[in-house]
Amino acid sequence: MFNSNPQISINGRQLLNRRGFLNESATALGSIALLDLLANDRLLAEQPAINPAHPFAPRASHYPAKAKNVIVIFCAGAVSQLETWDYKPELIKYDGQPLKGGPAVTFQGPAGDLARPQYEFRQRGETGKWVSEMIPHLAELTDDIAFVHSLTSKSNTHGPAENFLSTGTPLDGFPSLGSWVSYALGSENQNLPAYVAIPDPRGVPQNGSNNWGPGFLPAAFQGTPLSSKEPIRHLKPPKISSEADREARQLLQRMNERHLDKHPGDSKLAARIASYELAARMQLSVPEITDLDSEPAHILKSYGADDESNPIRAAFARNCILARRMIESGVRFVQLFNGAYASGGELNWDGHSKLKEQYDKHASILDQPTAAMIKDMKERGLLEDTLVVWCTEFGRMPFFQKGAKGRDHNPDGFTCWLAGAGVKPGVSHGVTDEFGQKAVQDIHPLYDFNATILHLLGLDHERLTFEHNGIERRLTNVEGHLIKEVLA
Repeated sequence: MFNSNPQISINGRQLLNRRGFLNESATALGSIALLDLLANDRLLAEQPAINPAHPFAPRASHYPAKAKNVIVIFCAGAVSQLETWDYKPELIKYDGQPLKGGPAVTFQGPAGDLARPQYEFRQRGETGKWVSEMIPHLAELTDDIAFVHSLTSKSNTHGPAENFLSTGTPLDGFPSLGSWVSYALGSENQNLPAYVAIPDPRGVPQNGSNNWGPGFLPAAFQGTPLSSKEPIRHLKPPKISSEADREARQLLQRMNERHLDKHPGDSKLAARIASYELAARMQLSVPEITDLDSEPAHILKSYGADDESNPIRAAFARNCILARRMIESGVRFVQLFNGAYASGGELNWDGHSKLKEQYDKHASILDQPTAAMIKDMKERGLLEDTLVVWCTEFGRMPFFQKGAKGRDHNPDGFTCWLAGAGVKPGVSHGVTDEFGQKAVQDIHPLYDFNATILHLLGLDHERLTFEHNGIERRLTNVEGHLIKEVLA
């Protein structure tokens, strides 16, 4: 008679008998079968196969992509949704009255009374979308845009909020969206970086390179900062003849190959060699693409790049032209910044005390160049394959701060938008309350926004992972859902 207990004991140690072994094996085989089924249905998290010697080689997406490239227009300092895209007539009706049930104190101090939008709104395009007069050029494009009015952030502080928008967490040290994308997909152009960050002419954003950093991903996937004003540092070729330079490159290549043959499998060495080779190719490609003098005069004028009366706008306009040229050349991800670091709102959109006065200046820099870039890309057919993202780290309160003429930080309801490849045009999704303070319908944390961007690139945000410190990390943490209403 068989022992009904599958475990036997020898010298106090529990061992499996044959029945126990078969019982445990059946369970294990079921797990193996489940993994196989999940793999066949492409439901398992996975990491792209990357050759360290060719880290930017094009790689397949999880499924057919709507967009091949991305331009992110990042307005640093937290643009007020109430002065731009989110029209609230009740703010006009109750202007100057206290918000019943509202907070007494916000991020920077006591709350004042409700304040009407500082710019007039009117309906635009065939959709009749209400948009502010502050941005008349961008307002003309509303029929091409899908707005998300109900986004939320996890932080009301600029640095952590920039992190959350760019990396999916308020903490430092995590990969940016562009790094995830170049890690997953590589690039179509091997002579330029896969990921380019173009800082504002006035400076870098509050959290600086964290917005384009690789975090714990391989360093090759960090963004390369450059602009029309200041191309990549230390890229200028040495002052030697072209023949001597070519011979030196060939010698260095042979030495690198020989050294690599002696150390097969050394991925760090292969990656280092690949980065030097890319830098050598960029010595030829970057000066050409950053030389905007070849642009026709009517293009420079349409962007405002020839405006001598507003040199900052002209410089930002040239950055917009550079972003378009990068996309034309096959750069996968371009991050274009409008607004710089903390400055009391003088250099970015952080309008605490003099919102109207400061927004007049910032809007004149942003509006014409950005709208011209989108129109130019549409005319060239680039929007068929390019996703355009307009974003900011959080929004603004519906009331002024007490004793001031500006609005405090508001992470509970704000607007970002998408246009271009794979986007349903003329859509307004999500709703904030009657005063624009909190998202109340179709609420979306920024995880959802980033998940949707990845989806348009053919990437499943739940499957794009990287193991770090024993944890399978991803851009959207353990959250994130597609905003299907903005997808074509």
